Amino acid sequence: MGGERGIDRVLAGRVRRVDLLGIDEVPPGTMKMAWVDGTDQVLVVNLDDTPQAYQGICTHEYFELDKGFLTAGSLTCALHLSRFDLATGDPLDPPAELPLAMYPTFVEDGRVVIEIPEGPLPVNE
Repeated sequence: MGGERGIDRVLAGRVRRVDLLGIDEVPPGTMKMAWVDGTDQVLVVNLDDTPQAYQGICTHEYFELDKGFLTAGSLTCALHLSRFDLATGDPLDPPAELPLAMYPTFVEDGRVVIEIPEGPLPVNE
């Protein structure tokens, strides 16, 4: 029983681990842009020695978030000043209405690694 449908479910749930950068490249209190597959931007933010990875572009309008700035627990996009909660990715100030995609993030052997589904990087836009 299950046949091909069971296989499809297993394949649909596949994930891959992507090495983004060295933890020493993003000291506490800073952020740095990294790339997945050479095309998709991922922003690594290191708060209190706990790196977290987010989609690298604003959900309101295409703009690189590493050009913005960090404040107490939030990230502000420099283009239209949308602010995002770093704990949840939720927008705190307009014009952004969609949350930032967040990716499970790990530090392995001094490297920041994310776990994402197979295929294109999921982002909110």
